[in-house]
Amino acid sequence: MDETHETEAGVGGPAGAATLDGRAELSEFLRTRRARLQPADVGLPDYGRHRRVPGLRREELAQLAGVSVAYYTRLEQGNGRNVSTEVLDSIARALRLTDAEHSHLTRLAKPKAVKKKRAARPQHMRPALQQLLDSMDGVPAYVFGRRSDILGWNALAAALFGDWGELPPEQRNWARICFLDARSREFFLDWDQKASDIVGYLRMDAGCYPNDPRLSALVGELSVKSEDFRRLWATHDVREKGHGVKRMRHSLVGELTLSFETLRLPDDCDQSLIMYHAEPDSASAQALRLLASWGRDASSVGSTTT
Repeated sequence: MDETHETEAGVGGPAGAATLDGRAELSEFLRTRRARLQPADVGLPDYGRHRRVPGLRREELAQLAGVSVAYYTRLEQGNGRNVSTEVLDSIARALRLTDAEHSHLTRLAKPKAVKKKRAARPQHMRPALQQLLDSMDGVPAYVFGRRSDILGWNALAAALFGDWGELPPEQRNWARICFLDARSREFFLDWDQKASDIVGYLRMDAGCYPNDPRLSALVGELSVKSEDFRRLWATHDVREKGHGVKRMRHSLVGELTLSFETLRLPDDCDQSLIMYHAEPDSASAQALRLLASWGRDASSVGSTTT
């Protein structure tokens, strides 16, 4: 990755100036979820030009959730003290939250109710997992941790995405690559979706680890350096890693369409194994075979995203 866009920013520097305030996070998350719903979406009359706010009013949301307006207003102002799980469930249903959003709301409103995890402890991938990655013939695969950190990968992943081993460990991070390396926009043909996914993962991490200084520093740095990141971060959208399709343009083999699957590791729920594969006998499958035949040399000859 070309690091000319990066400058040092520790927790005490410009990037570290951003803090993840739990009350503000809860307030903004509820406000943005309410704003995306229209009265017609939930079976309420729409008074058109008389509406002064985007989306549902607080009164309408409170009515749908079966709580008082004052109670909901306090919650949306960031005061989740003593809120019950039942009330949160009702509000989640009224807001039509996804499972990921529902979990995120619970963490924001009741942080003490969520088992505290060791956010400050560095993540390390077990050596056996690296052996597993290396044994995956013809499958680009890597292990993805908190803060979108890339913890381990195999040779075909390096040939496809670029050799992350050439980067210092602190820069092996998908958010940095996506928002700070212009080549990622050329590599990912659906860059907007990739960027949105990465920010959604970081938002989930922020709900789990609101006091993680490295996460706060990363968010602060990206907010300073990337207008796109600031815009996406402000949406408060959250996502969990899953499965899907990515379209890419590699400098050596051209365009590829690859499906991916995510497996969360049983001994560390913050680590996930990501594997890519192509349709059998497709042009993308042939391109992967070419990359595999070139092995690690492909990343040094035609590095794309790092």
